[in-house]
Amino acid sequence: MNKIRSGQEGIKLSLFDLEAEIMEIIWEFQHLEFSVGEIVTVLERRRDIAYTTVMTTVARLYEKGLLSRTKHGRKYLYTAIQSRQEYIVQLTKDVIQQLPPIGQETAVSMLIDRIDDADDDVLSKLEEMIRQKRLRSGDTDHE
Repeated sequence: MNKIRSGQEGIKLSLFDLEAEIMEIIWEFQHLEFSVGEIVTVLERRRDIAYTTVMTTVARLYEKGLLSRTKHGRKYLYTAIQSRQEYIVQLTKDVIQQLPPIGQETAVSMLIDRIDDADDDVLSKLEEMIRQKRLRSGDTDHE
């Protein structure tokens, strides 16, 4: 379960700044497998950063279950466990599950309020998702 950092946005809700930046690099460049050195190369274009800092942060992401790793000679090669979209879905589920039941109802109500701003394409996707959910749960009375 992800811990939430108040006052943060996006994936920084559950990751520290450098962790979030590294994950964004991995997702942005769609690295299937990467070394710490490759991440350092990208980060060094943006700012001064020590190899050991990146190595420690990547190891922490591995320990948090966001990355897998395999030994390749004397170094590790890492792979993202989830896509950005999968991570955001899991984070959203974790946040909602941490709320008490009344808070969960409030969260759903807030999402419904946001639908007011949705276009027809988004509404169609939501309708399809609801229809699929009902089919999986055997609830066909609402069709």
